[in-house]
Amino acid sequence: MSSRVLVASYFRCFSSSSKSPTSNLSSKFVPTASEALRDVVFPGAYLAVGGFGLGGIPETLLNELARDDFVEARDLTIASLTASVDGFGLGRLFEAGKVKRMIASYVGENKKFEQMFFGGELEVELTPQGTIAARMYAAGAGMPAFFTPTGCGTIYSEGGIPIKYKADGSGDVEIHSPSRIVQKFNGQDYVMEEAYYADLALVKAKVADTRGNLIFHGTSRNANPDCAMSGKMTIVEAEEIVEAGSLDPDEIHLSGVYVDRVIHAADNEKRIERLRERSDDESVPVISGGRGRIMRRAAKEFKDGMYVNLGIGMPTLASNYVPDNVHIELHAENGMMGIGAYPREGQASSNWCNAGKETITYIPGASAFSSSDSFNMIRGGHLDLTMLGALQVSANGDLASWIIPGKLLKGMGGAMDLVGAPDTKVVVTLDHCAKDGTPKLLEECTLPLTGKRVIDRIITDRGVFDIDKNNARGGGMTLVEIAPGYTVDEVRAATGAQFNTVPEPIPLMDDE
Repeated sequence: MSSRVLVASYFRCFSSSSKSPTSNLSSKFVPTASEALRDVVFPGAYLAVGGFGLGGIPETLLNELARDDFVEARDLTIASLTASVDGFGLGRLFEAGKVKRMIASYVGENKKFEQMFFGGELEVELTPQGTIAARMYAAGAGMPAFFTPTGCGTIYSEGGIPIKYKADGSGDVEIHSPSRIVQKFNGQDYVMEEAYYADLALVKAKVADTRGNLIFHGTSRNANPDCAMSGKMTIVEAEEIVEAGSLDPDEIHLSGVYVDRVIHAADNEKRIERLRERSDDESVPVISGGRGRIMRRAAKEFKDGMYVNLGIGMPTLASNYVPDNVHIELHAENGMMGIGAYPREGQASSNWCNAGKETITYIPGASAFSSSDSFNMIRGGHLDLTMLGALQVSANGDLASWIIPGKLLKGMGGAMDLVGAPDTKVVVTLDHCAKDGTPKLLEECTLPLTGKRVIDRIITDRGVFDIDKNNARGGGMTLVEIAPGYTVDEVRAATGAQFNTVPEPIPLMDDE
């Protein structure tokens, strides 16, 4: 986007106090959120809401829906990538008791949401992040259903995820998720997903013209274009509104054909969920012990020119140890390729965040795109490497990373999409044992799976294991590197699964 689009003085712009333009009879501009919403919201409506974390959320429209006197907004079903936070954005709708069911991939930062869910006050349909975006996109593209590898062989496809708990405090589940149709194509299983048709879509944009053509900014684009496409009625709030014809057609990210009404973003706090900054003299953190060993070893997986997705925690920190002669491009599920360092103090923006909702910068040659495009890259096998953490892993390559039934409710986020992608190497980093000494490497995972037979390599503080996930060599896992100070017998004693070893002497993890 050229710099002129961002200069408000160049255009005739309309604020929340402006009157609707009279020069264009087909203008989609509406003066207030109240006027835009009042005749289109009804009890039991299905909504699609843009945003990821707090980035790119339609604050003005959500605040209006949350008002006590907006009585039509009740028993709503809402689909959005994440569930926001307490007291802000979607969080206000939950607290006002206006939502019956939430369809989201991640709900970890909303404590009130968790309380309502486990207390039987709210239905929650946990869905992989890429699947949510694709369901919205499919609705707008006129496709009633599609097939995806995401979630095959897990509780997501087989059914049984708690959707609603009983309200009597017993902890018993009242509604479980159903099983999904699975069909085989070219020897691989795929899950059928139905399009998500929203009665109303609420979208946030950087710039809109009076015909509804939209420009987004940074990772605030996320699923906003997909939401807009899914709506039978789509309302957009924009930070700047300009006359139709002011924008270069090549700069428009989404055509106004998907948009019905446009309002000015009167509430535009643009709160940052996880502010991360760096000082001018900040150096790479020195992390010792087992976790430091894991990160240093994980960095050796990076090869020059790779497109890489890194999970939260140790995988992200491993990027601090990328060799000087290796250049990689880091991908974020929320719509970014080419993540840079944390911003310098005072330069952070809510428009640039990673999948962990931390503020970021970008490197030369970076690109931003929609959530559906982001997961197209993933499912299409265009990433070279995915590295993520885990709660448990199995000897045949199963991964469990997203839920402890009855205790931990976070959601699968984009992990099911990432590990289900063909032709992308999957590396898992984790402590070899839990704090109580319980092994995390098992014959079979006891927790619900994120992916079945998806792991290629496991890196722990005690060794590196390769997984024969496709049974090309008889299956199982093989110790290919061992940490200094450990013997094979000690590693076996700390592992809940059988494994083979490469011929002696087994290479050391820290060998350069």
